[in-house]
Amino acid sequence: MKSILIVAGENSGDRHGADVVREFKRRHSDVVFFGVGGERLAEEGVEICSSIKELSAVGIFEVITRLPQIRRVFTLLEKEVQARNPAAAILIDSPDFNLRLAKKLHKSGIPILYYISPTVWAWRSGRLKIIRRVVNRMCLIFPFEKKLYDDSGIPAVFVGHPLKDKVTARMSREEFLSEYSLPRQGPLITLLPGSRRTEIKNHMPVLISAARRLRTEIPAHFLLVLAESIDRNYLHRYLPRGEEGIDVLTRDGYDAVAHSDLVLSACGTANLETALLGTPFIAFYRLSPLTYYPFHRLVKIRAYSIVNILAGKTVVPELIQGRFSTAPLVGATKALLSSAERRAKMKEEFRRIVDLLGQEKASESVARELDGIVFDT
Repeated sequence: MKSILIVAGENSGDRHGADVVREFKRRHSDVVFFGVGGERLAEEGVEICSSIKELSAVGIFEVITRLPQIRRVFTLLEKEVQARNPAAAILIDSPDFNLRLAKKLHKSGIPILYYISPTVWAWRSGRLKIIRRVVNRMCLIFPFEKKLYDDSGIPAVFVGHPLKDKVTARMSREEFLSEYSLPRQGPLITLLPGSRRTEIKNHMPVLISAARRLRTEIPAHFLLVLAESIDRNYLHRYLPRGEEGIDVLTRDGYDAVAHSDLVLSACGTANLETALLGTPFIAFYRLSPLTYYPFHRLVKIRAYSIVNILAGKTVVPELIQGRFSTAPLVGATKALLSSAERRAKMKEEFRRIVDLLGQEKASESVARELDGIVFDT
């Protein structure tokens, strides 16, 4: 019986990986998957050797503090690979860990499919040399990445974005407002502070300060969508329990975004999800100074939000690092809420961006590529 190693170091990778495993098992029900993942991969029958929580970190300082855990996972996988001799490996995102692992797997003669490219188009383009040497096939989720890989002589295929067909609202606006007893009057604003503890720590003080000030100036009501990776008790270190005018949601996040007048979103996947749902938003991000200043000097692109990168121009406002503070956020929020024309143009750009993200389901394309690697190599 063939086995396949799968490594997903983030919650998003866990979700996307689960879709691929499900699709692949439709073709080959007798193949066994094992590796690093979370609840979604476990639900698809993947033998979880190490939890996703062991690898999830962002920033130089955050990674350093978790190095012992990361090393333990790496050593464990080396032993598992040696014992099982998998037919292939599918590595999903998480390049700091996965590219190092790819080198080891390549030396062992294990073919590698890498799903979701490192952001080599933004920084650390030297990783392309490593990828060319050790990765058999790269599956890309953004169309502009294809030329970069072709020019570098790396076998790559654009599979489309895995979120395109998955991001939908469950309820109508009226159903949603009734479900959560939300006011019908005044703007509804959803806060997406991020899915990592460091993001909650860096973003929540400004978001709460801005929300409080906005509520003194406009009759706004706020929703905060709490990522499943964040414990509510941790959130309440920064958000007082029972904070007036801010409701915390642990489910129906897509409905909250879809039926809001405006979203304030941390840069990352949430930006693309918000665009897919067609809601105007303001992007923001703040790193620890120890992480930001070395990172900032290495970045080759001016935009931080993937929506602006895909559009090739500024579609949504970005408040990054020092600009992410109360006064600029309040000002940007009021300006966007007061301009129906700006919001309409933003929605029009979102529709154009969605059309760029492919027609076929990404999981089907990746499963087909994996099939070729497992059975044709």
